[in-house]
Amino acid sequence: MHFDATNRADGKRLIYGGHVISLARALSFNGLANAQMIVGLNAGAHANPCFAGDTVRAWSEVLDTAETTHPGVGAIRLRLVAVKHGAPAFALKGEDGKYLPEVLLDLDYWALMPV
Repeated sequence: MHFDATNRADGKRLIYGGHVISLARALSFNGLANAQMIVGLNAGAHANPCFAGDTVRAWSEVLDTAETTHPGVGAIRLRLVAVKHGAPAFALKGEDGKYLPEVLLDLDYWALMPV
């Protein structure tokens, strides 16, 4: 559930997780503009909440590639991570294996791409 600021003890406005996914995906187009269609979600986590006023940054990592049966089309497996401004470069998890507090989203997915 998502509540406005009047329903939270700290008065912060919670941002819908789908909006964070959309922001991160839009930011991922720098270098991945040809990744045209998401065809599979392997895993994902909304690791920490995003609040109004947070600046979102994102980075992507290529995890795998695969051929398809369609000529000129390949598949690429990507990890998309969204973080709050101020996060260390390529922040993800701490030594304890838990997500760092600045990490908002960790998404593992397959996309189709022309080859």
